[in-house]
Amino acid sequence: MKQLTYGMVGGAPGSFIGAQHRRAINLDNLAILTAGCFSRTPSKNITTAKELRISPEKCYRNFEEMARAESSREDGIDFVVIVTPNVSHYPIAKAFLNAGIHVACDKPLALTAEQGSELEKLAEEKELLFMVTYTYMGHVTAKHISRLIQSGKIGKIRTVMSEYPQDGMARLFNEKQKPEGWRLDPMQGGSTYCLSDLGTHVENAVSTMTHLKIKRVLAKADTMIPESILDDNDFVLVEFEGGATGMFWISKIALGHANSFCIRIFGEKGSIEWNQEECELFTLTDEKGNVHKMRRGNRGGEAEASSYARLPAGHTEGFLEAMSNLYASFTACIRAKQDGTFFPEMVDYPTVTDGLNGLRFVEACERSSKEGNIWVNITSVSS
Repeated sequence: MKQLTYGMVGGAPGSFIGAQHRRAINLDNLAILTAGCFSRTPSKNITTAKELRISPEKCYRNFEEMARAESSREDGIDFVVIVTPNVSHYPIAKAFLNAGIHVACDKPLALTAEQGSELEKLAEEKELLFMVTYTYMGHVTAKHISRLIQSGKIGKIRTVMSEYPQDGMARLFNEKQKPEGWRLDPMQGGSTYCLSDLGTHVENAVSTMTHLKIKRVLAKADTMIPESILDDNDFVLVEFEGGATGMFWISKIALGHANSFCIRIFGEKGSIEWNQEECELFTLTDEKGNVHKMRRGNRGGEAEASSYARLPAGHTEGFLEAMSNLYASFTACIRAKQDGTFFPEMVDYPTVTDGLNGLRFVEACERSSKEGNIWVNITSVSS
């Protein structure tokens, strides 16, 4: 079987996430990196290509040149990975879709729902695969939870509580350091910070695990650090289609929390709790109040989710394995596309539509907060 190849836009030295994508793909030898435009700075671009053993003819000056060239080469890439600042996700993804190349893009999908909608339509028209890397949904336990809830294990969902507190921004300001680089620049990161960076993860996790769709939101987006110009602490009330309710808290100023993403789901017949920092484990409480600790790798797990596990219980798997699980499904779908065996039910990764839903969530929250904390329907945001 022909080895898949991919290219990367972004990911030069200093990029945290670019290196993680490369490691995740390498973990299972899913594809080989053969092309790239790693930086807008020529020297960094060339140096990175040399370090990654990319041939000079496949180290491109810009993404437009890369998309054109790779689409016409006999040895062109099968997919591209986009790991650049938010502002460039849309034009890069659009260029590669137009060139007929499958796309994997870091979140958020774009800066606006309008851009996201255009990418969704373009991917559909071109019959191309598009993955948005909400990494946490690659965890085996997250997949178990999604399938348990879908099977009716905890009954009809009544309410969902989720929080994603971090303290990095507060610590940096307290230490008089410049925080987060481009992420706090509205021209590069967009008009929200906390909502786009963390809120999209919360929206996607809740949607993926519960299979619920958000109907409307009421948000309060705060800027608690005076030196900042974008939101750093957000509260969101949520009403789902079907009557369930929810409350989300997203923060960059929660001292004492490194990456404390947590979700609690309460149904008529039980509840489930999952914490990203203890991703091997989730808690299932039944309707009688009996508490069951469910660990990845133990017997009794849902078979399809268990197929992603690499190690026995007690041998921890984490962030890279979760991202690699997303790429495992994505590359399997690409292979199926190539040999004519693809069908939509094969997709087990966050899609361009999931990315668009995140953008609609962010825009609804932003509008709600600016207009005095009013309820805003998700479906009305882009109209």
